[in-house]
Amino acid sequence: MAWRIQDNVIRGEIDNRLKGCVRGKLWLHGHDEPVELDLAGNAGPDLAGCLLTFKNPAKTFSMRKKPAFNPIQRGKIGNLSASQKVRVFTIPDAEAFAMIDRGEKPPERVANALYLEWFSEGNGRVVIESADYELTISAPEWRLTAAEEKQRARDAEAGWEMFSKQLNDALEKQKRGQKDPEAEWNEHDYEKFLKESDARTDKYLELQEKYGDSPEAEEKIAREMGWLKEQTPEEAEEESRRIEEMNRACEKALNEPPPEPEPHREGIDWIRDKHGHIHHPLQHRCTESSMKVWKQVDKLGLKNSEDDDLQEFIGEWLTTGAKLAGALGGIAEDRGTADPAFTVACLKRALDHLHKSQAGLEAVAPKKLLPEKVIAGARKELFEIREGILKLMDEFRGR
Repeated sequence: MAWRIQDNVIRGEIDNRLKGCVRGKLWLHGHDEPVELDLAGNAGPDLAGCLLTFKNPAKTFSMRKKPAFNPIQRGKIGNLSASQKVRVFTIPDAEAFAMIDRGEKPPERVANALYLEWFSEGNGRVVIESADYELTISAPEWRLTAAEEKQRARDAEAGWEMFSKQLNDALEKQKRGQKDPEAEWNEHDYEKFLKESDARTDKYLELQEKYGDSPEAEEKIAREMGWLKEQTPEEAEEESRRIEEMNRACEKALNEPPPEPEPHREGIDWIRDKHGHIHHPLQHRCTESSMKVWKQVDKLGLKNSEDDDLQEFIGEWLTTGAKLAGALGGIAEDRGTADPAFTVACLKRALDHLHKSQAGLEAVAPKKLLPEKVIAGARKELFEIREGILKLMDEFRGR
Protein backbone atom coordinates (compact mmCIF):
# COMPACT_ATOMS: atom_id res chain seq x y z
CA MET A 1 0.00 0.00 0.00
CA ALA A 2 1.12 3.56 -0.66
CA TRP A 3 2.55 5.70 2.10
CA ARG A 4 0.28 8.76 2.50
CA ILE A 5 2.20 10.95 4.91
CA GLN A 6 0.64 14.42 4.67
CA ASP A 7 -0.52 14.27 8.31
CA ASN A 8 3.02 13.38 9.45
CA VAL A 9 4.76 16.27 7.67
CA ILE A 10 5.77 19.27 9.78
CA ARG A 11 7.52 21.12 6.95
CA GLY A 12 9.56 20.37 3.87
CA GLU A 13 11.33 21.56 0.76
CA ILE A 14 11.47 20.31 -2.82
CA ASP A 15 14.28 21.56 -5.07
CA ASN A 16 14.11 21.02 -8.85
CA ARG A 17 16.44 23.86 -9.83
CA LEU A 18 18.87 21.28 -11.21
CA LYS A 19 17.22 19.84 -14.32
CA GLY A 20 16.55 16.09 -14.21
CA CYS A 21 16.93 15.83 -10.45
CA VAL A 22 14.56 16.48 -7.54
CA ARG A 23 16.15 16.83 -4.12
CA GLY A 24 14.58 17.88 -0.88
CA LYS A 25 14.03 17.39 2.83
CA LEU A 26 11.02 16.42 4.93
CA TRP A 27 10.72 17.10 8.64
CA LEU A 28 8.41 14.36 9.92
CA HIS A 29 6.71 13.96 13.29
CA GLY A 30 8.54 11.18 15.11
CA HIS A 31 11.81 11.53 13.17
CA ASP A 32 14.72 13.30 14.86
CA GLU A 33 16.43 14.11 11.57
CA PRO A 34 14.88 15.27 8.27
CA VAL A 35 14.29 12.65 5.60
CA GLU A 36 16.25 13.39 2.42
CA LEU A 37 14.85 13.06 -1.10
CA ASP A 38 17.02 12.10 -4.05
CA LEU A 39 14.74 11.48 -7.02
CA ALA A 40 15.35 11.16 -10.76
CA GLY A 41 13.14 13.25 -13.04
CA ASN A 42 11.46 16.64 -13.08
CA ALA A 43 8.51 18.22 -11.32
CA GLY A 44 5.39 19.36 -13.16
CA PRO A 45 5.38 22.66 -15.11
CA ASP A 46 4.39 24.77 -12.09
CA LEU A 47 7.31 23.53 -9.96
CA ALA A 48 9.95 22.70 -12.61
CA GLY A 49 13.05 24.84 -12.11
CA CYS A 50 11.81 26.03 -8.69
CA LEU A 51 12.50 25.66 -5.00
CA LEU A 52 9.33 24.86 -3.08
CA THR A 53 9.13 25.19 0.70
CA PHE A 54 5.99 24.22 2.58
CA LYS A 55 4.64 24.05 6.11
CA ASN A 56 1.75 22.07 7.59
CA PRO A 57 -0.28 24.40 9.84
CA ALA A 58 -2.43 21.56 11.19
CA LYS A 59 -1.77 19.12 14.01
CA THR A 60 0.69 16.42 12.95
CA PHE A 61 0.92 12.76 13.92
CA SER A 62 3.88 10.50 14.48
CA MET A 63 5.09 8.28 11.64
CA ARG A 64 4.50 4.60 12.23
CA LYS A 65 7.68 2.72 13.11
CA LYS A 66 6.82 -0.57 11.39
CA PRO A 67 7.66 -0.86 8.59
CA ALA A 68 10.42 1.73 8.72
CA PHE A 69 10.38 4.78 6.46
CA ASN A 70 13.82 5.09 4.89
CA PRO A 71 15.77 8.20 5.97
CA ILE A 72 16.98 8.66 2.39
CA GLN A 73 14.24 8.39 -0.25
CA ARG A 74 15.89 7.40 -3.51
CA GLY A 75 13.85 6.58 -6.58
CA LYS A 76 11.84 8.15 -9.38
CA ILE A 77 9.40 11.02 -9.48
CA GLY A 78 5.70 10.59 -10.02
CA ASN A 79 3.50 13.68 -10.29
CA LEU A 80 4.88 16.71 -8.43
CA SER A 81 2.56 19.72 -8.56
CA ALA A 82 1.31 22.56 -6.39
CA SER A 83 -1.85 23.01 -8.46
CA GLN A 84 -3.57 19.62 -8.35
CA LYS A 85 -7.33 20.18 -8.58
CA VAL A 86 -9.25 18.61 -5.69
CA ARG A 87 -12.69 19.00 -4.18
CA VAL A 88 -12.74 20.11 -0.55
CA PHE A 89 -15.57 20.63 1.92
CA THR A 90 -16.62 24.22 2.62
CA ILE A 91 -17.78 23.27 6.12
CA PRO A 92 -15.83 21.61 8.97
CA ASP A 93 -15.02 17.95 8.33
CA ALA A 94 -17.07 16.74 11.31
CA GLU A 95 -20.20 18.45 9.93
CA ALA A 96 -19.49 17.15 6.42
CA PHE A 97 -19.11 13.55 7.58
CA ALA A 98 -22.28 13.84 9.66
CA MET A 99 -24.15 14.95 6.52
CA ILE A 100 -22.70 12.01 4.57
CA ASP A 101 -23.87 9.63 7.34
CA ARG A 102 -27.38 11.06 6.91
CA GLY A 103 -27.23 10.44 3.17
CA GLU A 104 -26.81 14.15 2.38
CA LYS A 105 -24.20 15.78 0.13
CA PRO A 106 -22.00 18.33 1.92
CA PRO A 107 -21.09 21.55 0.09
CA GLU A 108 -17.77 21.47 -1.76
CA ARG A 109 -15.49 23.68 -3.80
CA VAL A 110 -12.58 23.09 -6.15
CA ALA A 111 -9.19 23.98 -4.67
CA ASN A 112 -5.53 23.77 -5.58
CA ALA A 113 -3.65 21.12 -3.65
CA LEU A 114 -0.01 20.25 -3.22
CA TYR A 115 0.50 16.78 -4.67
CA LEU A 116 3.92 15.17 -4.29
CA GLU A 117 4.25 11.60 -5.51
CA TRP A 118 7.38 9.53 -5.89
CA PHE A 119 8.37 5.88 -6.16
CA SER A 120 10.96 4.98 -3.56
CA GLU A 121 13.34 2.06 -3.89
CA GLY A 122 12.75 1.13 -0.25
CA ASN A 123 9.15 2.14 0.44
CA GLY A 124 7.32 1.98 -2.88
CA ARG A 125 4.80 4.70 -3.68
CA VAL A 126 4.80 7.74 -1.38
CA VAL A 127 2.19 10.52 -1.58
CA ILE A 128 1.80 13.90 0.11
CA GLU A 129 -1.49 15.61 -0.76
CA SER A 130 -2.98 18.63 0.97
CA ALA A 131 -4.91 21.77 0.10
CA ASP A 132 -4.02 23.33 3.48
CA TYR A 133 -0.23 23.57 3.43
CA GLU A 134 1.42 27.00 3.39
CA LEU A 135 3.56 27.16 0.24
CA THR A 136 6.41 29.37 -0.96
CA ILE A 137 7.62 28.88 -4.54
CA SER A 138 10.70 30.58 -5.97
CA ALA A 139 10.91 32.01 -9.47
CA PRO A 140 11.85 29.28 -11.96
CA GLU A 141 15.47 29.06 -13.07
CA TRP A 142 14.40 27.15 -16.19
CA ARG A 143 11.24 25.97 -17.90
CA LEU A 144 10.26 22.64 -19.38
CA THR A 145 10.18 22.57 -23.16
CA ALA A 146 7.27 20.82 -24.85
CA ALA A 147 9.47 17.78 -25.45
CA GLU A 148 10.68 17.75 -21.83
CA GLU A 149 7.10 17.98 -20.54
CA LYS A 150 6.15 14.92 -22.62
CA GLN A 151 9.18 13.08 -21.23
CA ARG A 152 8.24 14.13 -17.68
CA ALA A 153 4.75 12.70 -18.15
CA ARG A 154 6.24 9.47 -19.52
CA ASP A 155 8.62 9.27 -16.53
CA ALA A 156 5.73 9.71 -14.09
CA GLU A 157 3.71 7.04 -15.88
CA ALA A 158 6.74 4.71 -15.89
CA GLY A 159 7.03 5.09 -12.13
CA TRP A 160 3.38 4.19 -11.69
CA GLU A 161 3.73 1.22 -14.06
CA MET A 162 6.68 -0.04 -12.01
CA PHE A 163 4.63 0.21 -8.83
CA SER A 164 1.62 -1.38 -10.54
CA LYS A 165 3.83 -4.26 -11.62
CA GLN A 166 4.79 -4.82 -7.97
CA LEU A 167 1.09 -5.03 -7.10
CA ASN A 168 0.49 -7.44 -9.98
CA ASP A 169 3.48 -9.57 -8.94
CA ALA A 170 2.15 -9.76 -5.38
CA LEU A 171 -1.24 -10.84 -6.73
CA GLU A 172 0.21 -13.41 -9.10
CA LYS A 173 2.36 -14.82 -6.30
CA GLN A 174 -0.77 -15.53 -4.27
CA LYS A 175 -2.66 -16.91 -7.26
CA ARG A 176 -0.01 -19.51 -8.05
CA GLY A 177 -0.95 -22.96 -6.85
CA GLN A 178 -4.65 -22.21 -6.40
CA LYS A 179 -6.88 -25.24 -6.71
CA ASP A 180 -9.65 -25.71 -9.22
CA PRO A 181 -12.81 -24.17 -7.68
CA GLU A 182 -14.66 -27.41 -8.39
CA ALA A 183 -12.14 -29.50 -6.39
CA GLU A 184 -12.44 -30.15 -2.66
CA TRP A 185 -10.62 -27.45 -0.71
CA ASN A 186 -8.94 -27.73 2.69
CA GLU A 187 -8.07 -24.95 5.14
CA HIS A 188 -4.69 -24.36 3.47
CA ASP A 189 -6.38 -23.84 0.10
CA TYR A 190 -8.70 -21.28 1.67
CA GLU A 191 -5.75 -19.53 3.33
CA LYS A 192 -4.13 -19.09 -0.09
CA PHE A 193 -7.43 -17.80 -1.46
CA LEU A 194 -7.79 -15.27 1.37
CA LYS A 195 -4.23 -14.01 0.80
CA GLU A 196 -5.04 -13.61 -2.89
CA SER A 197 -8.14 -11.63 -1.92
CA ASP A 198 -5.98 -9.37 0.26
CA ALA A 199 -3.55 -8.73 -2.61
CA ARG A 200 -6.44 -8.05 -4.99
CA THR A 201 -7.98 -5.61 -2.50
CA ASP A 202 -4.64 -3.80 -2.08
CA LYS A 203 -4.40 -3.36 -5.83
CA TYR A 204 -7.98 -2.11 -6.13
CA LEU A 205 -7.55 0.43 -3.30
CA GLU A 206 -4.34 1.76 -4.85
CA LEU A 207 -6.07 2.17 -8.23
CA GLN A 208 -9.06 3.87 -6.63
CA GLU A 209 -6.78 6.26 -4.74
CA LYS A 210 -4.81 6.98 -7.92
CA TYR A 211 -7.69 7.55 -10.33
CA GLY A 212 -10.64 8.61 -8.14
CA ASP A 213 -14.27 7.61 -8.59
CA SER A 214 -15.41 9.27 -11.83
CA PRO A 215 -16.98 7.14 -14.61
CA GLU A 216 -13.72 7.44 -16.56
CA ALA A 217 -11.77 6.34 -13.49
CA GLU A 218 -14.07 3.34 -12.99
CA GLU A 219 -13.30 2.18 -16.51
CA LYS A 220 -9.53 2.59 -15.98
CA ILE A 221 -9.72 0.67 -12.72
CA ALA A 222 -11.79 -2.11 -14.26
CA ARG A 223 -9.33 -2.41 -17.11
CA GLU A 224 -6.27 -2.60 -14.84
CA MET A 225 -8.03 -5.08 -12.56
CA GLY A 226 -8.67 -7.28 -15.59
CA TRP A 227 -12.44 -7.01 -15.32
CA LEU A 228 -12.90 -5.67 -18.86
CA LYS A 229 -12.36 -7.97 -21.78
CA GLU A 230 -13.63 -8.27 -25.31
CA GLN A 231 -16.83 -10.29 -25.39
CA THR A 232 -18.87 -11.84 -28.15
CA PRO A 233 -22.53 -10.74 -28.30
CA GLU A 234 -23.47 -14.15 -26.88
CA GLU A 235 -21.05 -13.77 -23.93
CA ALA A 236 -22.29 -10.25 -23.22
CA GLU A 237 -25.91 -11.46 -23.24
CA GLU A 238 -25.07 -14.35 -20.90
CA GLU A 239 -23.25 -12.06 -18.48
CA SER A 240 -26.19 -9.64 -18.51
CA ARG A 241 -28.55 -12.53 -17.72
CA ARG A 242 -26.39 -13.68 -14.80
CA ILE A 243 -26.25 -10.15 -13.38
CA GLU A 244 -30.04 -9.86 -13.58
CA GLU A 245 -30.42 -13.19 -11.77
CA MET A 246 -28.00 -12.08 -9.05
CA ASN A 247 -29.84 -8.77 -8.63
CA ARG A 248 -33.17 -10.58 -8.29
CA ALA A 249 -31.70 -12.99 -5.74
CA CYS A 250 -30.23 -10.12 -3.73
CA GLU A 251 -33.51 -8.19 -3.81
CA LYS A 252 -35.38 -11.28 -2.63
CA ALA A 253 -32.89 -11.84 0.19
CA LEU A 254 -33.23 -8.21 1.32
CA ASN A 255 -37.01 -8.52 1.49
CA GLU A 256 -36.95 -11.72 3.51
CA PRO A 257 -36.85 -11.56 7.33
CA PRO A 258 -33.51 -12.62 8.81
CA PRO A 259 -33.44 -16.25 9.95
CA GLU A 260 -33.92 -16.97 13.62
CA PRO A 261 -31.07 -18.90 15.25
CA GLU A 262 -31.73 -22.31 16.76
CA PRO A 263 -32.99 -21.81 20.35
CA HIS A 264 -31.10 -24.80 21.68
CA ARG A 265 -27.80 -23.33 20.42
CA GLU A 266 -28.15 -20.14 22.47
CA GLY A 267 -24.98 -19.55 24.46
CA ILE A 268 -23.07 -21.94 22.20
CA ASP A 269 -23.36 -20.48 18.68
CA TRP A 270 -25.12 -17.23 19.50
CA ILE A 271 -26.15 -14.70 22.13
CA ARG A 272 -28.05 -11.42 22.04
CA ASP A 273 -26.43 -8.24 23.25
CA LYS A 274 -28.27 -5.56 25.25
CA HIS A 275 -29.54 -4.07 21.98
CA GLY A 276 -30.97 -7.38 20.78
CA HIS A 277 -28.28 -7.94 18.13
CA ILE A 278 -27.01 -11.46 17.56
CA HIS A 279 -23.32 -12.33 17.96
CA HIS A 280 -21.19 -15.40 18.38
CA PRO A 281 -20.25 -15.59 22.10
CA LEU A 282 -16.49 -15.62 21.48
CA GLN A 283 -16.63 -12.73 19.02
CA HIS A 284 -18.81 -10.71 21.40
CA ARG A 285 -16.44 -11.38 24.30
CA CYS A 286 -13.42 -10.35 22.25
CA THR A 287 -15.02 -7.11 21.04
CA GLU A 288 -16.41 -6.15 24.44
CA SER A 289 -13.15 -6.82 26.30
CA SER A 290 -11.07 -4.92 23.72
CA MET A 291 -13.41 -1.93 23.97
CA LYS A 292 -13.22 -2.05 27.78
CA VAL A 293 -9.42 -1.84 27.69
CA TRP A 294 -9.54 0.87 24.99
CA LYS A 295 -11.76 2.96 27.33
CA GLN A 296 -9.32 2.38 30.21
CA VAL A 297 -6.49 3.58 28.00
CA ASP A 298 -8.57 6.65 27.11
CA LYS A 299 -9.19 7.45 30.80
CA LEU A 300 -5.44 7.31 31.39
CA GLY A 301 -4.96 9.99 28.72
CA LEU A 302 -3.21 7.56 26.36
CA LYS A 303 -5.83 7.46 23.60
CA ASN A 304 -3.56 9.45 21.28
CA SER A 305 -0.34 7.91 22.52
CA GLU A 306 2.41 7.63 19.93
CA ASP A 307 3.78 4.46 21.50
CA ASP A 308 3.80 1.91 18.66
CA ASP A 309 3.55 -1.09 20.99
CA LEU A 310 0.50 0.32 22.75
CA GLN A 311 -1.14 1.03 19.39
CA GLU A 312 -0.38 -2.51 18.22
CA PHE A 313 -1.77 -4.03 21.44
CA ILE A 314 -5.10 -2.19 21.19
CA GLY A 315 -5.41 -2.09 17.39
CA GLU A 316 -4.70 -5.76 16.86
CA TRP A 317 -7.13 -6.74 19.62
CA LEU A 318 -9.89 -4.70 17.99
CA THR A 319 -9.01 -6.25 14.62
CA THR A 320 -9.24 -9.73 16.15
CA GLY A 321 -12.86 -9.02 17.07
CA ALA A 322 -13.60 -7.89 13.52
CA LYS A 323 -12.00 -11.02 12.05
CA LEU A 324 -13.97 -13.23 14.43
CA ALA A 325 -17.17 -11.50 13.32
CA GLY A 326 -16.33 -12.41 9.73
CA ALA A 327 -15.51 -16.00 10.64
CA LEU A 328 -18.42 -16.67 13.01
CA GLY A 329 -21.17 -14.17 12.12
CA GLY A 330 -22.94 -16.54 9.72
CA ILE A 331 -22.91 -19.32 12.30
CA ALA A 332 -24.35 -17.04 14.98
CA GLU A 333 -27.15 -15.83 12.70
CA ASP A 334 -27.80 -19.34 11.31
CA ARG A 335 -27.30 -18.17 7.72
CA GLY A 336 -26.14 -21.59 6.67
CA THR A 337 -22.86 -23.11 7.76
CA ALA A 338 -19.85 -22.29 5.59
CA ASP A 339 -17.38 -24.98 4.61
CA PRO A 340 -15.69 -25.91 7.94
CA ALA A 341 -12.28 -25.63 6.26
CA PHE A 342 -13.08 -22.04 5.26
CA THR A 343 -14.10 -21.22 8.83
CA VAL A 344 -10.82 -22.65 10.13
CA ALA A 345 -8.87 -20.51 7.63
CA CYS A 346 -10.74 -17.40 8.82
CA LEU A 347 -10.12 -18.30 12.47
CA LYS A 348 -6.41 -18.62 11.71
CA ARG A 349 -6.40 -15.02 10.48
CA ALA A 350 -8.10 -13.88 13.69
CA LEU A 351 -5.53 -15.84 15.70
CA ASP A 352 -2.68 -14.12 13.87
CA HIS A 353 -4.00 -10.69 14.89
CA LEU A 354 -4.51 -11.88 18.47
CA HIS A 355 -0.87 -13.03 18.63
CA LYS A 356 0.23 -9.57 17.46
CA SER A 357 -1.90 -8.03 20.21
CA GLN A 358 -0.26 -10.29 22.78
CA ALA A 359 3.19 -9.30 21.49
CA GLY A 360 2.25 -5.62 21.74
CA LEU A 361 1.03 -6.12 25.31
CA GLU A 362 4.25 -7.80 26.40
CA ALA A 363 6.26 -4.95 24.84
CA VAL A 364 4.10 -2.37 26.66
CA ALA A 365 4.24 -4.07 30.08
CA PRO A 366 7.83 -3.09 31.07
CA LYS A 367 7.25 0.52 30.01
CA LYS A 368 4.79 1.02 32.91
CA LEU A 369 2.37 2.90 30.66
CA LEU A 370 -0.56 0.89 32.02
CA PRO A 371 -1.36 -0.18 35.59
CA GLU A 372 -0.30 -3.72 36.43
CA LYS A 373 -3.94 -4.63 37.06
CA VAL A 374 -4.87 -3.65 33.49
CA ILE A 375 -1.86 -5.56 32.10
CA ALA A 376 -2.69 -8.70 34.07
CA GLY A 377 -6.38 -8.59 33.15
CA ALA A 378 -5.66 -8.08 29.45
CA ARG A 379 -3.04 -10.85 29.45
CA LYS A 380 -5.55 -13.29 30.99
CA GLU A 381 -8.34 -12.25 28.62
CA LEU A 382 -6.22 -12.55 25.48
CA PHE A 383 -5.00 -15.99 26.57
CA GLU A 384 -8.55 -17.24 27.16
CA ILE A 385 -9.78 -15.85 23.83
CA ARG A 386 -6.84 -17.61 22.18
CA GLU A 387 -7.87 -20.88 23.82
CA GLY A 388 -11.42 -20.32 22.59
CA ILE A 389 -10.24 -19.83 19.01
CA LEU A 390 -8.06 -22.95 19.12
CA LYS A 391 -10.97 -24.95 20.52
CA LEU A 392 -13.25 -23.81 17.70
CA MET A 393 -10.59 -24.63 15.11
CA ASP A 394 -10.36 -28.17 16.45
CA GLU A 395 -14.15 -28.45 16.45
CA PHE A 396 -14.48 -27.37 12.82
CA ARG A 397 -11.59 -29.56 11.72
CA GLY A 398 -13.53 -32.52 13.09
CA ARG A 399 -16.63 -31.82 11.04
